[in-house]
Amino acid sequence: MLQPISVSELTKQIKSALTSPAFQSIAVEGEVSNFIHHRSGHMYFSLKDAHSRIKAVMFRGRNQRLEFLPKNGDTLIAVGSIGVYEPNGEYQIYVDLLLPQGIGDLHLAFEQLKERLEREGLFDASRKRPLPALPHRIGVITSHSGAAIRDILHVLLRRYPGVQVLVFPALVQGEGAPASLIDALELAQGTDVDVIIMGRGGGSFEELSAFNDEQLARAMAGSRIPIVSACGHETDFTIADFVADLRAPTPSAAAELVVPLQEDLLREVASLQNRMVGFLERKIRSDRRYVKQLSQSPLLQRPDYHVNQLRQRLDELWTGLGRYQRHGVVLKRGKLANVVGKLETLSPLQTLARGYAICQTEQGAILRQAYDVEPGEIVHVTLHEGSLTCTVEGRHT
Repeated sequence: MLQPISVSELTKQIKSALTSPAFQSIAVEGEVSNFIHHRSGHMYFSLKDAHSRIKAVMFRGRNQRLEFLPKNGDTLIAVGSIGVYEPNGEYQIYVDLLLPQGIGDLHLAFEQLKERLEREGLFDASRKRPLPALPHRIGVITSHSGAAIRDILHVLLRRYPGVQVLVFPALVQGEGAPASLIDALELAQGTDVDVIIMGRGGGSFEELSAFNDEQLARAMAGSRIPIVSACGHETDFTIADFVADLRAPTPSAAAELVVPLQEDLLREVASLQNRMVGFLERKIRSDRRYVKQLSQSPLLQRPDYHVNQLRQRLDELWTGLGRYQRHGVVLKRGKLANVVGKLETLSPLQTLARGYAICQTEQGAILRQAYDVEPGEIVHVTLHEGSLTCTVEGRHT
């Protein structure tokens, strides 16, 4: 028995199936009907042919770039993807681009490639590199016989005389043009050019198709050298314009973007020089005022004055040092006399002078009691004046 699922689950499965690559980036041709330009800015309509009808929606963020307002009965080509509006369970085409009928395969291919490369990030501003401020050598990829090379060289040498230009000739139109442009770009990678100008003069959409080549776009994205794209006139855009680090509306404008005007540089250098001279002049004036202030001080007017002050101070210190030394000697003499007095009071000689004597054994040991010696032993007796050597005849306690 089959396991039933909810309507919502079925709708989600259908939506998941329609998000496969087969239903993304498709182009559908049909007649517009039931067109509504909602006050929110979104466009709701249907595309139909003789047998079928499909709903479509083009949100405001997309339709703001339209150069015409669709109306019922128009036959248009809608470029977008298939999705499901879940609340109603209806599949519809989410339109990214609307083109009038008969726009041609080249335009469709251009829009589809542009959308795909944009999703891959090849157009992101974060990967764009700044141009060098003062390029030493400039590479130019274009036809060697076209007007573009003459315009570029004329502007470069007029604005920045002396700049070196390395030309990489390439086909800019025809079947072999994309490969020729890629070869020239690869050749430029092995040189020391600081920036590359790649482009051609104006032409029809078909004539500019070489610059809408996918392989050329990827080669430009992989270039180690910044690239300025200069394809066509001001209103023309190519895939190369979106991939390049900078887009110039014309070849002449590209030359103006990659080099500064020499007169502007000279004016800037002159301005910096004037600022530097002004700074040095102010510094010199300031230092002169300081020297003048120093010249008016007593220290510089009478240099011996300060020396004499130091000499007098030295004499005072020397005199004070002498007084300190004499006072110190007196104090030390007093302390010495006091110590000598104490030593004399405690001296054994003073004790002997009062009639006492010191008895010692022959070995020099002090005798403090009679039992320290035996009768018949020799003792030495030290008196206040002189000494005696005695024999012990007896002892008494």
